[in-house]
Amino acid sequence: MLLILTAFIWGTAFVAQSTGGEALGPYTFNCMRSILAGVILIPVIKFFDGIGLSGQRRKNKREQRELLIGGICCGTALAVASSFQQLGLYFGTAAGKAGFLTSCYILLVPVFGLFLRKRCGVNVWIGIGLTVIGLYLLCMNGSLSIEISDGLVMICACFFAIHILVIDHFATRTDGVRMACIQFFVCGVISAVLMFVIDMHGSIAGFSILADSLQNREAWTSVLYAGILSSGVGYTLQIIGQQEVEPAIASLLMSLESVFSVLAGWVLLGERLSGRETIGCILIFGAVILAQLPMTKSDEELLL
Repeated sequence: MLLILTAFIWGTAFVAQSTGGEALGPYTFNCMRSILAGVILIPVIKFFDGIGLSGQRRKNKREQRELLIGGICCGTALAVASSFQQLGLYFGTAAGKAGFLTSCYILLVPVFGLFLRKRCGVNVWIGIGLTVIGLYLLCMNGSLSIEISDGLVMICACFFAIHILVIDHFATRTDGVRMACIQFFVCGVISAVLMFVIDMHGSIAGFSILADSLQNREAWTSVLYAGILSSGVGYTLQIIGQQEVEPAIASLLMSLESVFSVLAGWVLLGERLSGRETIGCILIFGAVILAQLPMTKSDEELLL
């Protein structure tokens, strides 16, 4: 349920992310939302410590080191994935196509997991196949020809898959909220470097342009929404939720982000769902339910 809530938050935050990226620049927006998310989690950690809900606390230097390494690895994977996604969009990949290609991490997670001896049931593999078809119907309106910009988005999908597997490795070993906090500050620092080099063209004068952009109320609203909800709440819930869920199933649950983004446009913006999009949503929901069902060997043979 936490991962489904994560997908819902990400799906409904899409408009804020698009608006903020256009107003501030993609890397400036990533930097600000990540730093804001890290700052927001500091009082949350203090509050959880006070009421005894901090999860697995660090007891010695080895566990402190593991927490730090986990946060750095997660933050680096998140920063690289987000950067490649922004580059792909900047160089011409359409938003719907980018959404579909990014969501292909649901295929990569179980494939990468095979190298880590994480096997999936037949129902999960079938669910993954149905989800890919559903995402294609939901996101793609044009051809699936691959351009250089699309290749950048596919690299982004690889790093989002790595991000999920890194979380799976560290989430059960340490305090998830503290690891999320470190993740955001690491992502923010990496994005700050890219912000200065790309968004500001490596010039100190870029700070005056940034100051002017920050006077835009819409930009601040987008940063606050994406920083607090999409990053601070969403990615933290992802880390907590993955403590109890296999990475392949977690990736399927989080792929509902695309469904929720379409449904949010329908409910909030009055956009109409085409028959193709409706079928895509139904396939993805069905795939998620199928992947969650307990399966015996006879059930798997029946599916095959």
